[in-house]
Amino acid sequence: MEAACRQSAAFDCTPQPAAHRPDWMSALPDALPLSCLSVPGTHDSLSLFGSRRLRCQSWGLEAQLAAGVRFLDVRCKLERGELLVYHLCTFQRASLGGVLRRTLRFLRAHPGEAVLMRIKEELPLLARPGFAARLRRYLAEEGGGRVWCWEEVPTLGQVRGKIVVLEELERQVLGIPYQRLSISDAWNVLSLERKWAQVQQHLETAAGGDPATLHLTFCSGNGLFTCPAEVARFVNPRCHWHLQRRSGQAVRWGVVIMDFPGADLVRLIVESNAPRGTAAVPGVPAAPVRQRGRGTPVRGASLGTRTAIPRVGRMSQHGTPLPAPRLYRRTSAPSEQKRVAGSCAALGRLCVTTA
Repeated sequence: MEAACRQSAAFDCTPQPAAHRPDWMSALPDALPLSCLSVPGTHDSLSLFGSRRLRCQSWGLEAQLAAGVRFLDVRCKLERGELLVYHLCTFQRASLGGVLRRTLRFLRAHPGEAVLMRIKEELPLLARPGFAARLRRYLAEEGGGRVWCWEEVPTLGQVRGKIVVLEELERQVLGIPYQRLSISDAWNVLSLERKWAQVQQHLETAAGGDPATLHLTFCSGNGLFTCPAEVARFVNPRCHWHLQRRSGQAVRWGVVIMDFPGADLVRLIVESNAPRGTAAVPGVPAAPVRQRGRGTPVRGASLGTRTAIPRVGRMSQHGTPLPAPRLYRRTSAPSEQKRVAGSCAALGRLCVTTA
């Protein structure tokens, strides 16, 4: 009875997940933009230690990746020149360098997969001036050319075997700018019913919205009279029920970010990318990787003009140019988000709405 209370279809606070989906992305077409996917994710992914008000996960990093989680939420503080992983003021016994190495080790073993990684500075009173430079160094040294640090949302074929960075730097750009995405993150929970209503609304926004926009829905939360596990026990089963109503259909739910996810909830998110027993989207060619000259400013779908600090890109073993981490300084205000090319949107609609 106790084990059943700790592990269900939608909620799991045991150390080992029942889910095992290490290669689910490999069956999807290369030309599929990440914004067209349904992706299981975890909030405060390394928050395994601390009081019940701090712990958000029970599965370790490798267990999450093997279970099918493809979005990681990593919060760091700069201490003595190192980026260490924290939740609030509690050290989570990990460094960003270690997280990158462990994630890339998984991707070497499963080269058809890609991992989105949100990297943010945890609770700075003032942004530490060396945080961005240190982050850039980590991505260059630990990434080994296998980190997507451009502001554009890529296709799956462009980032197989790589980490896709979502960053929240105030004055620089070193990945997809987090603040330009469609995000529902009502983390301060005063009413569990209200929290679920916000999650449900944004899931439907993701399902019916622009396929060129990356949607992130946080099912997680905390509050004065609750804790992450209690919120997850309430929200996760309702999310499971909501997704199960359209089980067997291809629906773009976006990135669904959870505390203590259960194995069957992960399954529903993954399988919504293509109905059981059907091909994903056969015959769609892979989109070519755009090559950029050294020091060329990137003018993406969401941000204004920037001045690039030149860095030399690496080459893959097949001679294909790989994006090198670059640090950009904003020289104009962010422009209004624009749609990706019509062909991308058309492909998104095809992948999301057809069996």
